[in-house]
Amino acid sequence: MKNIGLLFYFAAGAILFASGAVSCSPDRAPVADQLYVTDYADIPETQRELRAVWIATVSNIDWPSERGIPVHEQKAELRAMFDRIAMLNMNTVIFQVRPATDALYASELEPWSEYLTGEQGKAPEPPYDPLAFAIEEAHKRGLELHAWINPFRSRHPSARGELAGNHLSKLRPELVVEYGRHLWMDPGHPDSHEWSLNVVRDIIRRYDVDAIHVDDYFYPYRERDADGNLIDFPDSASYTAYVAQKGPIDRGDWRRRNVDTFMERLHEVIREEDPMVRFGVSPIGLWRPDHQGDEIQGFDAYEQIYADARKWFRNGWLDYFAPQLYWPTEQEGQKYQVLVDWWHEQNHNDRHFWPGNFTNRVGYGSETWPVSEITGQIELTRASEATTGNIHFSMRVLMMNPESLVDSLMHLYREPALVPATEWLSDRKPQRPAAEVATILNEPHLVISPAGEEAWLYVVKKRYGDRWQTTILPGWRQQMRLDLEHEGSTLNSVAVTSVDRLGMESEAALITTGT
Repeated sequence: MKNIGLLFYFAAGAILFASGAVSCSPDRAPVADQLYVTDYADIPETQRELRAVWIATVSNIDWPSERGIPVHEQKAELRAMFDRIAMLNMNTVIFQVRPATDALYASELEPWSEYLTGEQGKAPEPPYDPLAFAIEEAHKRGLELHAWINPFRSRHPSARGELAGNHLSKLRPELVVEYGRHLWMDPGHPDSHEWSLNVVRDIIRRYDVDAIHVDDYFYPYRERDADGNLIDFPDSASYTAYVAQKGPIDRGDWRRRNVDTFMERLHEVIREEDPMVRFGVSPIGLWRPDHQGDEIQGFDAYEQIYADARKWFRNGWLDYFAPQLYWPTEQEGQKYQVLVDWWHEQNHNDRHFWPGNFTNRVGYGSETWPVSEITGQIELTRASEATTGNIHFSMRVLMMNPESLVDSLMHLYREPALVPATEWLSDRKPQRPAAEVATILNEPHLVISPAGEEAWLYVVKKRYGDRWQTTILPGWRQQMRLDLEHEGSTLNSVAVTSVDRLGMESEAALITTGT
């Protein structure tokens, strides 16, 4: 093998660096001497923006398309989704793995989901683990995989089959109550908390997830009986037991306390199990309209589902906050910018703030939205100092592409972006990689070597004339073909950085000619 006489021009000064041999092809030769020294100040910063999508499995909203389809079709559908996400230059998948005290992964705690195989408790055949498969496919493409769980829902109205013998309602019936068309874990029973926390512990210990994600279901949204009367949640036994032990408390305050206690403890458990795993929460985008100013109206999550999301956000019990802002941009009472500004004021600990967007409304029946609603909300997100990305609900609309939605997103997301760094978990930068340019099989390639630690991603910036072009590579991909000409301009500089799992980026290795 032949090394290439290249300078690695570091910020601390120009240092001659003899690049080590990197395993690739035995036939390597230097490329033409056309890269020159560039000042570090010329290298643009890497764009940062969360570009995420929910993949919902409850009711087979997104995946799999039908219960019980063959395993090879399940895998093909998921691969196609991840290919679409990568094509769009998006960077994060939020994958629902526990819709209702069931599992879309191999669990000894809860039964296989009927949304996967058509029968609760029935394993896929031939055997495979959908969560492990999803993580592998996501990471292969440089995508984060966030495991999405529902903390307390135990059976959804869309379920058709019998409950498995190892379903929570059979193993611990005292933890589960019937509410309207649902079965629901009682958040007032301390053992309900511990059960769900053990599920999270199990996921983090056995799977290489990037984050744990919960949505807006804590206490259920209220249902009505046949006469139209609101049904109260049936938690008298646990409430009475609490009052007998701790003393009087308003029932609504007690329910909020139950949810607050769980959320704080969940945050702690994730930190204890793996401090590199982040925690994200996506509540409904309204807190208490009567307490949010005259411009905000509508559903009161604080009173009706006992979710004090403002408290969680203010206290920093999470790493990212993704309120579901599921209304048209200028709808009276729920204007997008007004809600973004109000939630920003609650971000006392400077956590990530990424609005959730109702992208499925594009091309949806009589209530369809134009594509401009979604693209406009992305533009508002970008214009706000408060927000650094969006989460789209949900994957199916990105596969269907109504009204050329995907084409519009491709334009908005034409440049790749890193997920914003989570510096409060670790502000240590990864080591600078080593890199060289070589001819491999008669074509010029960039060859990257990790500097003592495997990178999660590499960011490659190439300059043609005076314009930079950015590519983000998954960490396993350490070779990249280089075009020496692009749109009439000649390649003159290549800069490479390493990125770790929290989004921290190294100093750049800048490849130049050794003149």
